[in-house]
Amino acid sequence: MEMVEHVEERRTSADVVFDYLQQQISSLELMPGTKISEAEIASKFGVSRQPVRDAFSRLDNLDLLLIRPQKATVVKKFSRAAIASARFARLAVELEVMHHAVLHWDGSFAEEFDAGLAAQKNAVASRDAKLFHKLDYEFHRLLCHAAKADFASEIISSYKAHVDRLCVLSLTGADSMAQLVEDHEAIVRQLKAKDEDGLRQTIRTHLSRLDSTIETIYAEHQSYFWD
Repeated sequence: MEMVEHVEERRTSADVVFDYLQQQISSLELMPGTKISEAEIASKFGVSRQPVRDAFSRLDNLDLLLIRPQKATVVKKFSRAAIASARFARLAVELEVMHHAVLHWDGSFAEEFDAGLAAQKNAVASRDAKLFHKLDYEFHRLLCHAAKADFASEIISSYKAHVDRLCVLSLTGADSMAQLVEDHEAIVRQLKAKDEDGLRQTIRTHLSRLDSTIETIYAEHQSYFWD
């Protein structure tokens, strides 16, 4: 991990530690099962143990860390049951977002969607999975904004925490990313046409893309899972 030199005035030390560790875990820089030392993190960030403890607690609430009394804290392994539960709930939220996006669509965000799709295609062309993952998040956040349901973005993000690491593993090839871009293009096209039935089907297909990947990763790397 790189040493963090400065803590922004408007953010707490716990925020900085949390954001950094969440990125490390979500990007698989810290693999499932990796032990994390509270003392070492505090030393690297030049802070006391309390903000690190607070950050660990927040990551534990997101199911990204496993805090065990009198034992080492570890990056939590994948849970197929938790993933299935999170995906079920996320689909329900996304479908409701699509309903409201159609109700409120007036073309105001057309240029933003088009620019986002262009950026996604560039990320695919350069095989930049990390950038594509960021753009994918921004795309779904823009959908919530267009639906006048910005709060739903935070709900979706909390569910995404269960699968973000698997998404990183699934976006190793340009073909996988290109398929998601095609889904996004269909979503924008149907939104512009106010085709809610088409949107609902596309969203269902879009969120199911990871199903086969989960099974493949489970078969090849069972040590990443605890159930």
